Amino acid sequence: MKKIFSFLKKEPMLTVSVLAAIIAMFITPPSLKLLSDIDWRTLGTLFMMLTVLEGFKTENIFRPLLKLAGGIRSMVALSLFLVFSVFFSSMFVTNDVSLIIFVPLTIILFRAGDKEHYILPVISMENIAAIRGSMLTPFGSPQNLFIYGQSGVSAWRFISYMFPVWILSALLLAGFVICLYHKDVKEYTSIGDASFTGEWQPERRGRRIAYLCIFAIVITVIVTRTAYWPIAALAVGLAVLVIDRTILLKTDYVLLLTFLCFFVFSSSIAGNPDISTFLGHAVSRHEYAWSILLSQLISNVPAAIVLYPFADNHGALLYGLDSAGLCSLIGSLASVINYRIYVREYPQNGGKFIKVFTLISLAFFALVAVPGYFISLSPL
Repeated sequence: MKKIFSFLKKEPMLTVSVLAAIIAMFITPPSLKLLSDIDWRTLGTLFMMLTVLEGFKTENIFRPLLKLAGGIRSMVALSLFLVFSVFFSSMFVTNDVSLIIFVPLTIILFRAGDKEHYILPVISMENIAAIRGSMLTPFGSPQNLFIYGQSGVSAWRFISYMFPVWILSALLLAGFVICLYHKDVKEYTSIGDASFTGEWQPERRGRRIAYLCIFAIVITVIVTRTAYWPIAALAVGLAVLVIDRTILLKTDYVLLLTFLCFFVFSSSIAGNPDISTFLGHAVSRHEYAWSILLSQLISNVPAAIVLYPFADNHGALLYGLDSAGLCSLIGSLASVINYRIYVREYPQNGGKFIKVFTLISLAFFALVAVPGYFISLSPL
């Protein structure tokens, strides 16, 4: 029992989701309909994405990008490179994975160049970059993946709808980075060699190619919404089992279980006539505010699952969910991951992280919240 409680303490979102699922059982008794209402397609797609991205990390597929960062000497250029590497990579490998790749790299580079005092503001901007960069594509974040799968809109419509706020975010991020170095825009650093990037082993070249091919298949499954996704999920699992079975042990099953529990909770809520009626009236035409506020309590991914059945304007819901992580640490799972990476290196600076992160993120939120709201008035 001690091990179970210790595990749940380390995974607060899973704890919340399990409690929510248990409560849901008392709201609406379990039934076959409850099982059928669970979005198994999203869970299957998420399993494929998380598994193939573990392969990416194991095979160090991003090595060329990391090596390039090690050769940049200007602090402005290096910070812009790191922030926008997160911004653009999050569109394809999800926001949490992009942070897992680039936040440790930022800490290593800034330590090596004796620029540790810039670590907190830069990784806070990387956090914003992950949240705002990933909003452009259907597979950039779990909530995007879920709403895209449910809404039925085309990939092109999804991207074009998100583009105005996405490009605004890119411009603001560039401005934030330049403002950080306003006292000396020509500040330089000396990092040394780039041995931290690791080496590619020639005999593992086949694995790297295989993971890239599997990733292309997963993206195709998501974009086409093929009815054969169960076959694709099985094929991906078997392929990874053949390539490297240890990857299947590293897949983030905690996130999958968290999703499953919140799906159970959402289905139970929707199945209760009184609660469903209340949320239907309360959320309709107020999706933007509800998604931001609820995310501060349970984070944006579970908020997406809970609110979607009661939302009329799915675009407003999506914009709110993709802005919620700018308000507080709990607003996005990606932000929690960023915090955990940082405090492993600086355990005494947890409070300082929250302070710097909150100030920078809220400043950014203040600039994008109003434009996001007015753009979201048009439906997805």
